[in-house]
Order: sequence, then C-alpha cells, then structure tokens
Amino acid sequence: MSTTQLKQARRTRRKRRVRAKVSGTGERPRISVYRSNRGVSAQLIDDTAGRTLASVNWTEADLRKLNGIPQAKKAGEILAERAKQAGVESAVFDRNGFLYHGRVQAFAEGVREGGLAV
Repeated sequence: MSTTQLKQARRTRRKRRVRAKVSGTGERPRISVYRSNRGVSAQLIDDTAGRTLASVNWTEADLRKLNGIPQAKKAGEILAERAKQAGVESAVFDRNGFLYHGRVQAFAEGVREGGLAV
C-alpha cells in the first residue's frame, strides 16, 4: 500500500468511528465538514429526516478570494448565519475523519463565533 492509501484508510476508520457516535436531529443537527486541498465545505444535516438544512462551499463568491484558515473561519460564520435563518440554535460537530486541527478547527471556531452552540 502506498502512503496515500494508508492515509485514506486511517481517515476512513476515524470517520466510521465518529459517525457511529454522532447523529443529528431536527433540533440539534449534525455539521459535517469536508476539507480538500483547495477549500472547505460543510452541511447542516438532520439525520432523522435525512435532509440538509443549510450548506456552505468554498466556491462561493465571499470565500473564493480567501485561502486556508481565514477561508475556513469565514465559512463557519456563514454556515452559522444560515443555520440561524433555518431556526437552528445548536448542533453537533462531525469532523468527518479529519483531525481537529488547522482548517477544521478554524471552521469550528467560526461556527461558534457566528453564534451557533457546538
């Protein structure tokens, strides 16, 4: 196995372990974060109804001009604002197998600064 395959396998194991414990409801949905090399995207998911309440993507106009940690933090603030518009006050954080460090951590801090209890 190559190093890339090993990294992916480790992330998949972490993801499955976290998803076994974390589930979103209508009043407390799950924030699922995805981190690529180019940006951060996230969704606010109600697992009981199986629908997405709000989402944010790095390709949006306000986020496209930013890079790295500032982009992730701004994305968190935007998602928190959209969650409030959808009537959500608190949520559970699903880091999706990524380590809670760097852009994922900055995203979570942005969500908290936006006024959403995580």
